[in-house]
Amino acid sequence: MRFGYWLPVFGGWLRNVPDEGMEATWPYIQRLVRRSEEIGYDLTLIAELFLNDIKGIDAPALDAWSTAAALAAVTTRIELMVAVRPTFHHPATLAKQAANIDRISNGRLSLNVVSSWWKDEARRYSSQFDQHEDRYARTAEWLAVLQGAWRETSLTFHGQYYSVDGLIVEPKPIASRSRPYPVLYAGGESDTAKTLISNRCDAYVMHGDPAERIAPKIADMRARRESSCGSSMQYGMAAYIIVRDSASQAQRELERITNVQPGSPGYHNYNDWIANTQLEQQLSLMDYSVSNRGLRAGLVGTPEYVADRIREFEAAGIDLLLLQCSPQLEEMEQVMPLVRGKVEKVSGVAAKGIRWRRCAPKTRRHASADLKRFRRGFRGPRTPASFGIRAGTSRSPR
Repeated sequence: MRFGYWLPVFGGWLRNVPDEGMEATWPYIQRLVRRSEEIGYDLTLIAELFLNDIKGIDAPALDAWSTAAALAAVTTRIELMVAVRPTFHHPATLAKQAANIDRISNGRLSLNVVSSWWKDEARRYSSQFDQHEDRYARTAEWLAVLQGAWRETSLTFHGQYYSVDGLIVEPKPIASRSRPYPVLYAGGESDTAKTLISNRCDAYVMHGDPAERIAPKIADMRARRESSCGSSMQYGMAAYIIVRDSASQAQRELERITNVQPGSPGYHNYNDWIANTQLEQQLSLMDYSVSNRGLRAGLVGTPEYVADRIREFEAAGIDLLLLQCSPQLEEMEQVMPLVRGKVEKVSGVAAKGIRWRRCAPKTRRHASADLKRFRRGFRGPRTPASFGIRAGTSRSPR
């Protein structure tokens, strides 16, 4: 099990607490990440929204990619997972920028590919906002260009959304046998999203849920991956964590953070998110008190109780926990020594590195035929073939 956390680029995670004591500023962010390396965290997820959906759209929100570049230069070990939304970044220029940041970090960059959901943000930033199926069609082409640019000496690609002729990205990201280019994480609950992710990405990240709901999701994605190319994927989950000396203390903190009311800064965004996503479950306003259904993971209680729940997730197939807490630095200082030690003591294993196995690349002939099927596929049934991806492969056109 690896332990990561969400970087509080929005000044916190609670929609009903105006000031959580963690400013959306570079001095706080730098101090938090450098300290997290010292106490043993493996990864930080840098979310990307140009507006603040936690504290309200007029509140400060740090830019993900410039923050990642700065952190790459002042850290030495922690993995920097940066969210990226295809509608806001052309894949050719993003491939170049990401390769450079990866080299600054000495190979510690990874991407969390997000198909945008916030219509109001897109309007305010004059960006294209696609409907659900079109968003994933765009993302599939975006990934094809990105991966091709990182792998090929020169890339030519012509699709419905993107076209490049003789694209050259040098220097490329740092490569090794276990990591040919930055790891690609993605999440989504629709059939369209799962099919795309199982074919094109390296890891599947999920909203918070109990272990008994997570296990069948992982089994489903493993089956999809097996039918696609047979290589393994990694599985992560978001979770909000509250660790206290007693269960009653943890419950009081839970009650404090979950009283979001209509009219609060984040309430309008709640309605926008519900309207523009396809979720497997209905989301209550209490769930929305913190982001990504983190409370449904149930990591609320004493260190022993939380450690037991983490072991259940590990048994269900989770490799990475992406934690949120408030105030972030102070809570993280307590959580890691209390919980991680108890998890590893019982499991008998320490956190270990991940060896990434990607599917074999396509040939030019396959890619050309696949692109034609891809363009037709989103108008027809949702099958792997509808994405223009041949069984047994998941890489981009050569």
